[in-house]
Amino acid sequence: MGGPSGGPGVEPESPESTAHVITQSNASPSLPRGDEPRDGGAADPGPGDAERRDAGLLDADARPREAAAAAPAGPASPAGPRESELRDYRAAFAIARSAMALVDPDGTVLAANTALGALLGTSPERMRSEDADTLLGLSGDRHADAAFHDVLDGRRDKLSCTRRIGRPDGSVLRAEITLARGDARPLLLTVEDVGERDALREQLRHLRMHDPVTLLPNRALFFERLAEACETAPGGRHQHSARATGRIGLCYLDLDGFKAVNDTLGHRVGDELLAAVAGRLLVCAEPGGHLVARLGGDEFALLLRDSTGTGQATALAEAVQAALQQPFDIAGHRLAVSASIGVVEREAAGTSATGLMQAADTTLYWAKADGKARWTLFDPERNEHRMTRQALSRTLRQAIERGEFVLDYQPLVALDTGELRGVEALVRWEHPHFGRLAPNRFIGLAEEDGSIVQLGRWVLGESCRQARVWQQAYPRTPLVVSVNVAVRQMWDSDLVADVAAILRETGLPARLLQLELTESAVMGSAGRPLQALQALHEMGVRIAIDDFGTGYSNLAYMSRLPVSALKLDGSFVQGFRSDEHPNPADETIVEALVDLAHRLGLTVTAECVENAQQAERLRRIGCDTGQGWHYSRPVEPEAISRLLA
Repeated sequence: MGGPSGGPGVEPESPESTAHVITQSNASPSLPRGDEPRDGGAADPGPGDAERRDAGLLDADARPREAAAAAPAGPASPAGPRESELRDYRAAFAIARSAMALVDPDGTVLAANTALGALLGTSPERMRSEDADTLLGLSGDRHADAAFHDVLDGRRDKLSCTRRIGRPDGSVLRAEITLARGDARPLLLTVEDVGERDALREQLRHLRMHDPVTLLPNRALFFERLAEACETAPGGRHQHSARATGRIGLCYLDLDGFKAVNDTLGHRVGDELLAAVAGRLLVCAEPGGHLVARLGGDEFALLLRDSTGTGQATALAEAVQAALQQPFDIAGHRLAVSASIGVVEREAAGTSATGLMQAADTTLYWAKADGKARWTLFDPERNEHRMTRQALSRTLRQAIERGEFVLDYQPLVALDTGELRGVEALVRWEHPHFGRLAPNRFIGLAEEDGSIVQLGRWVLGESCRQARVWQQAYPRTPLVVSVNVAVRQMWDSDLVADVAAILRETGLPARLLQLELTESAVMGSAGRPLQALQALHEMGVRIAIDDFGTGYSNLAYMSRLPVSALKLDGSFVQGFRSDEHPNPADETIVEALVDLAHRLGLTVTAECVENAQQAERLRRIGCDTGQGWHYSRPVEPEAISRLLA
C-alpha cells in the first residue's frame, strides 16, 4: 500500500542513540548513483573506504568528494532523508559544547568532538585510535582502569569518576569522566571540567565555615576539626599522625564585660573589638599551631591537637590572659577587656567532641563563678559534685512526694540549769542512690527551683505533729520546736495560712512553735513578709533570727520587728574554745550582743557549742541557751523522747 520509504502512509524510522547514529553514517553509506543494488538494500563499503572517510576523502555517502560534486542532481532516493538526518547528528556531535568521544569496545577512540579537543589541549584528529584510558590518565589508577574495562566488556553499564588529567602544555585539568554503554556498539565518553565548580564549592564552604567578623573558623568548622582530632588520636578510628601524643586540649574563653561595650558603644565597635581579640589569639596560638575559632557572641576556643600535657594547655591560657590585659584602641576608644577561660586537657581515647565541649563549658562556668578574669582547669571531682547536684535537682520534687525525707532534732539546752528547753528540726534526705544527705546538699537546690515551699510545708507539718506527740506524752515539760523558714517561703507561699492550718490539724499550741528566719529574710522586710511576721506573732508563734551577726544586722530596724529570740552564729563561739587561747574580741562582741538583746526583750541562743569550757563562758556572759555537739548531735525523735523521760 504505501509509497517509498519515508513517504506518506509509512511512519518514519525513529532515530537511535547518538553514538549509533553517528557511527552509522560511517558504517552504512549509500552507493553512488547507478550502483544501487538491485534489491534496493544498502551495499557494503568498498575496501579502504573507512580509512579514506576518516581522513576526510569521502563524503558522508562514501563517494569520493569529486564524484559527489560532479554527479548530476536527480530525484531524491529513498535514503535521502536518512542521509540528512545522519549529517545533522554528525554536525551536532562536532559542534556540541559538551566534550564527547566515541569509544570502541576495545578501548580506542573512534571519534572526538571539538569541545573535547579544546578541553584536553589537542586536536580531535590526534585522539583517534588512541587508548581512551591512557588519554584520560585512567591507566595509572588500578581501580579506575579496572572499572573502565568492566564497562568496555559489558560487566557494568557506566563508569563515573573524577580525575586529574595532564594537558600537553603541562597544566592539569580536574574533570569528571563518564563512560556509558548503550544499545549501539560504540560507547559514549563525556568529560566535564569541574575545576571551576569545585573552586566555587570550596569558596562557598569557606564562607559557610568561617566567621565574617573575625575571619576565624566558626562553630561548625571547629566542631568538625574537634571531631577529627578525637578520631585521629591513638586509639581513635583514623589514627595517622606520626607525632600523635594521644592527648587533646581545649581552652574555651568568654570575654568579661563585652556586653557593656556593645550596649554603650554600639555593635560596630564591638565587632572591631572582637576582630582585634581574634588577632591576639592567633598570635598566642601560632607557635603551637593550635586552631582558633569563634563559637559565637564573645566566645572563642583554642584547640590543642596532640597536646603534650596539662602544662601546655594552662600555659596557653596564661598567654591568652596576658595578651588580653593590654588595652585595645578601637575607634578612638581605649578599651580594656579580660577573659574567663575553661581549660580541659585529657587522653583523647574515649573522648567525644560533645563530651569535651561539655567539660570545657562547665569549667568556663567555674572560672566565672570564681571571680572572672582567670582560667580554671577541669576538675573531675568538682564535676562529679556538679553532676550529683544536677541529679538531685531533677528528682527533688518527686522525692518529696515519695516521702524520702526525714527529720532529726538537735536539743536546745538552758545554759544555767542544763534543762532541755527545745529542739531544732533538721531535715535529711534518705536518697536511694546517694544515701543520707545533709541539708547543705539540697536546700539550696530546693530554693532555686521553688520546691522549698513544698518541702518547707512538709517539714513544718511533721515537726508540729512530733512536737504534739511530746507535749501529750510529757505535759509537764513544755518543749519548743524550732523550724527553719526559707526566704522564698515568705514570698511564694501563704505562710500564715499554712501555719494556722497545721497548728489546727495537729493541736499544737502556737507558743510551742518557733520559726527561724535568716537576717536576709527579715532585715528590710516590707509589705507581705512584714505583714506575715506580724500575723504570726499575733497568733502566738515565736520568731527567731538565725545565724545572727553574719548578715545585714540592722539593730534599729530589728527593734521594730516581732522577734522573740536571736541565735548567734557559731563563728562567734569559735573564739571560746579554750582558756589558754581566748579571743578577747569574740568574747566582747558576744557579751555586747547578749546585753543588747536582753535590753530589747529577746532571748539568745549560742550555736555550735562544742565543749564544756565554751558552755561555761557563754553562761557567765549571760547567754540563755546553747546548741551544739557538746550537748547532742541531731538525733531521731526517739532519742529526744528518752531525754524527756
